[in-house]
Amino acid sequence: MAERKPIESWLTDMDGVLVHEGVPIPGADAFLKRLRESGKPFLVLTNNSIYTPRDLHARLKRMGLDVPVENIWTSALATAKFLEDQRPEGTAYVIGEAGLTTALHDIGYILTDTDPDYVVLGETRTYSFEALTKAIRLINDGARFIATNPDETGPSAEGALPATGSVAALITKATGREPYFVGKPNPLMMRAGLNVIGAHSESSAMIGDRMDTDVLAGLEAGMETFLVLTGLTRPADVDRFPFRPSTVADSIADLVERI
Repeated sequence: MAERKPIESWLTDMDGVLVHEGVPIPGADAFLKRLRESGKPFLVLTNNSIYTPRDLHARLKRMGLDVPVENIWTSALATAKFLEDQRPEGTAYVIGEAGLTTALHDIGYILTDTDPDYVVLGETRTYSFEALTKAIRLINDGARFIATNPDETGPSAEGALPATGSVAALITKATGREPYFVGKPNPLMMRAGLNVIGAHSESSAMIGDRMDTDVLAGLEAGMETFLVLTGLTRPADVDRFPFRPSTVADSIADLVERI
């Protein structure tokens, strides 16, 4: 195996790596502080499209984690970037929250339920039967189907919640049309994020708590990958996958000295 270049930029997932159910994971503050002091480019990523980067900055700040707005990259931003490249100043029917609608407005998209170019499905806590019915009919009439991320469930204090992937499956069942998922594990999200911070995959690392999204996305984007065991993945789970992370660590605290 060819020797990798030194790590000059870092990408890290948020949930399960830096925070868990609204509580900072020990070592997350030290890791972020070291990153800021190093001057190395970095991004905190999330497949959750509900919040804007400004919202997430404020939420993390209240937890004692300082992540500048410009260092936050969401599946909503990645989706907006993809649509801007594919069909500039297009139109979309959107099921989602402010994180997604704001990202689309910022690239000049018009949100409409009349003959849109795309149906864009994101995360929301209030999926409505009326909105899903409208999406299904628009897709059947020719709108292209895009989804921010394939996660089937999301975390909450009460347990798992249905997420974008589950709702996308419902729409697919009704229309026969598969969505294009922009978020992890699509390496497109990683490459777009690297472009934002002017970094290159061969000298970048991805930290995550999931093999099927974080590690896979980093691997396919050509990055060094770190799996931490503070989220969904247990040590026994790693060998079930046909690929492996570069390194398995107990938590983000074990990676502070790598910066």
